[in-house]
This record gives sequence, C-alpha cells and structure tokens, in this order.
Amino acid sequence: MAEFTHFNAQGESHMVDVSGKHITQRQAVARGQIFMEKETLEKIYDSQIAKGNVLEVARLAGIMAAKQTQHLIPLCHPLLISSVEIHFTREQRSIMIEAAVRVSGQTGVEMEAMTAVSVAALTVYDMCKAIDRSMVIANICLMKKEGGKSGLFERKDDSCLQK
Repeated sequence: MAEFTHFNAQGESHMVDVSGKHITQRQAVARGQIFMEKETLEKIYDSQIAKGNVLEVARLAGIMAAKQTQHLIPLCHPLLISSVEIHFTREQRSIMIEAAVRVSGQTGVEMEAMTAVSVAALTVYDMCKAIDRSMVIANICLMKKEGGKSGLFERKDDSCLQK
C-alpha cells in the first residue's frame, strides 16, 4: 500500500509538491446515485418540478463544483480543467450521476470528478426536497482514473453501485 502523501515527516499537513511532475493528459470518471420515491423520479423526467429543469440545473452545479474543488478540499491543487461532462441515467428508483473530468496537468482530477457528482446529487435533492425529503445520496465512487505516473485505475465492477 502506498504511503500517505499529505503529511510531512513530522506529521504536519502539507500540499504535495507537484512541481517535478510532468504535465500529462489526465482523466477521472466518478459515479454516484440519488435514490427517491418513484413519483419524484417521474416528476423530474416529466418536467413537473416547480423550480425548473432539475437535471440541467444539477449538471451546471456539478460543472461549477468541479471548478471549485480547490476551495472545498483543503489540500487540492488549483487546476485549469479542460473539460467536465456530467451524464444522468434513469434507474428504477434512482438517478445515476456520472462525471468525467479532464486536465492537462501535473496532478489528477479524481477529487474534481467526485465533487461534481456530489454537488450534482445535492442539487437534485435541493430542487426536489419540497416533495420528497426521503431521498438518499449514496455510492459515490471513482470508476476510472488515467494519466500520470500511477497510470490507469479502473474499477472492475459496479460493486459500489446499487440498482
């Protein structure tokens, strides 16, 4: 197992020095779900939520969140993100949210992808809470990461996700 990198020899927190790393193409894909009542799901997909188009607002919130990750997670590096794509898949009792984030840089974008999924799910909750407070956000996980010295990570199954 790799060592923790966010602590120095004295156990103090520090931002990892990436100045010696090469700039490479990097991508991360994360997924998560928001579970809800069937009626809520129907209203979202039938555009019957009074606050507006839930999925488009959630998509914009997720994109904005990916770009703000450095302000939310204390030791994340500021990155010039090249691309953020967010997709929604309707499941039987949930919406699957997937975010893909790309950068040409010296460090990866895993945190940006997971932040995008988290905030997109929170936005769905916020827009629908008036009709369904029982919604549950769950199973946020990294599905794929590529680029950099550590190379490719790809989750072999969907074990972190529920149908």
